[in-house]
Amino acid sequence: MKSIIAFSLIISNLFMAQIKVPDDYKKIPDILDTVDYLYPFIVPDKEYEYWRVLTNDTDPDKAIVYESQAPDFMTINDPAPEQGFFQKCIGNNCFSYILACKKDRSIYFSNEQQLRDFIGTIDNLPEAILIAKTYGYSIDTNNRFTGSYKIENQHISLYAFKAKGCPVTKESFLIKINRKTGKLEAKSNGIYSKSEDCSTL
Repeated sequence: MKSIIAFSLIISNLFMAQIKVPDDYKKIPDILDTVDYLYPFIVPDKEYEYWRVLTNDTDPDKAIVYESQAPDFMTINDPAPEQGFFQKCIGNNCFSYILACKKDRSIYFSNEQQLRDFIGTIDNLPEAILIAKTYGYSIDTNNRFTGSYKIENQHISLYAFKAKGCPVTKESFLIKINRKTGKLEAKSNGIYSKSEDCSTL
């Protein structure tokens, strides 16, 4: 068993050494691998009087993840939708959604496609990471091949990863996102990690 684990580590290290990230890619700041810290950087595609990101926590005060500047007179107490984006479990505090106010009317954005629509044009790196997240990609800033980026006029490119299965396998990808359309293209760099058991990430 120990020899199998050692062999897996050797193969993994050899693979990681083979992934060459171009020098013009910069390291993604560590703080940006936490989804909740990305929302303040969203520049919505349309104008809203007010918007907030919430979880489906039953405590209204604990549910708020981020909120834009709200007029003093405005309160929004709509109930949480039955589904949202980035579903991580079943039950309370398991997904997020956006509640926006436009012309005194509440609007929900409660799935991955609607989050992409809310973001619209990709204005910055945090928005690009959120777009990638809606397609199941994650950032790990411990490795250049899972946590690097390059910003160009028409595209933002990211080195990210996907994790799946049990035992969990992690696969590195180079993602290219069109800043105007939000269209995402991805190229696999191969599987670089495989756990020995089915414990969660």
